[in-house]
Amino acid sequence: MSIHSCAQLITYVKQIGFLPLLDSGIYGFSAESVVDSDCRYVILPDGGWDWPLWKWKGPAVTDGGLVYGKFFNKKAGFISLEWWPDFYNYRRSRHPIPEEGTIEDSILNILRENGSLITRELRAACGFTGPKMRSKFDGYITRLQMGCHIVTEDFVYPRDRHNHEYGWGWSLLTTPEQLYGTDACHCERTPEESLERLWAQFRKIVPEATDAQIKRLIE
Repeated sequence: MSIHSCAQLITYVKQIGFLPLLDSGIYGFSAESVVDSDCRYVILPDGGWDWPLWKWKGPAVTDGGLVYGKFFNKKAGFISLEWWPDFYNYRRSRHPIPEEGTIEDSILNILRENGSLITRELRAACGFTGPKMRSKFDGYITRLQMGCHIVTEDFVYPRDRHNHEYGWGWSLLTTPEQLYGTDACHCERTPEESLERLWAQFRKIVPEATDAQIKRLIE
């Protein structure tokens, strides 16, 4: 497998259903592994960098209809909309809606009120502005993404004086219900039935993986 474009990446994820962005712990099972070497991270002679795969994340979500977030053992990756209801169904059974008054509940309420916010705006709105608060807040966001409460809507990049995008970009966060609608998050199966389907699909797409490796990605 050698992917050369964002369109090919989108097609591939839709075929297999799930794909971590970077190292997943399973050899060859990541977007970084399946893209052509020209699409991987490279340092340019002028000291800058280029990473086509990194730049494809936004279009894959906004134009390709893929769900993106930290879903796989706290690491980022893609899920097709076809498989999203089962993944959402099972993960929500393990990570239910946060209790009222908790920090997680406050984060979600602010997101619902604003529609979407980049990470630093959401952090400020939640009052995590003191020293060493960034990593603590990021921990809450990661847990909410693992529970399918938060997804990435797009990526926002700062621009230089020539109006050129630069840097690593900021995640524009929202809830899956706001981005895709409640119907896209609805599943008729029980969480246990969804889990069985997830296991079957992962065994199909990464047959060389151990049960422990698959469990880390699903749960």
